[in-house]
Amino acid sequence: MNTIVGHQKVFRLLSLTALAVLGASLPAVAQTADTGSTQELTQLSPAATTPNSVEKFKSASAPEQFPAIAAGASSEAGSTFAPSVSTSQTTVSNKVAQADIGIGRPTRGGSSYIGVGANIGLSGGDSALGDGNFTILSKIGFTRALSVRPSVILGDNTTILIPVSYDFSFQQLGDLSEPLPVAPYIGAGAAIKTGDDSQAAFLISGGVDIPLNSQFTATAAVNAAFFDRTDVGLLIGVGYNFRGIGL
Repeated sequence: MNTIVGHQKVFRLLSLTALAVLGASLPAVAQTADTGSTQELTQLSPAATTPNSVEKFKSASAPEQFPAIAAGASSEAGSTFAPSVSTSQTTVSNKVAQADIGIGRPTRGGSSYIGVGANIGLSGGDSALGDGNFTILSKIGFTRALSVRPSVILGDNTTILIPVSYDFSFQQLGDLSEPLPVAPYIGAGAAIKTGDDSQAAFLISGGVDIPLNSQFTATAAVNAAFFDRTDVGLLIGVGYNFRGIGL
């Protein structure tokens, strides 16, 4: 019995010793494990949060995530604004075209007009152009520099003059922004003589327009028609200004 009791005491002593040893070793292991984890996190955290890493991440992810969105935005922006630019250019072109050409529009020499005057024959006499006669005159602008100046000289052999003229505009010597109130022109066309001996001939013309006000323009021109004999006449008159129709 004593032997059995002795063995039980020894066994209990050994058990208590083992428990004490295990109890002492577990906190050390736990502390070691925690220290290792903390060190690993400490070593990983700076590398993961450095600016270079963030920039690399952004630069690596941006091309993969945003090209489709950027392309879509560019396409949408292009489709939104391109038609408006084209429409604006078309509108400007139409306005320019309308401003450049028109029936009866003003030229750089002044307004278009229709009026009356007198023709003084200077030479010839085969047509009314070479005689002194009453005249209906006009100017019809087509562009800034070109106009047609139909006139009818009444008489025994009524003559129709249809010159196409190139209009000038002189500038004042002291002020280049203000045109002179005298606008010269030169032109060429056809002269048609009516009557028993009707005939058409080449015509040259040159003269000046003098704007009197916003409603009236004075004009003077020398016309020469090359019939069998050259007829030359001086035309003087006043025209009433009118506004033309744009094309």
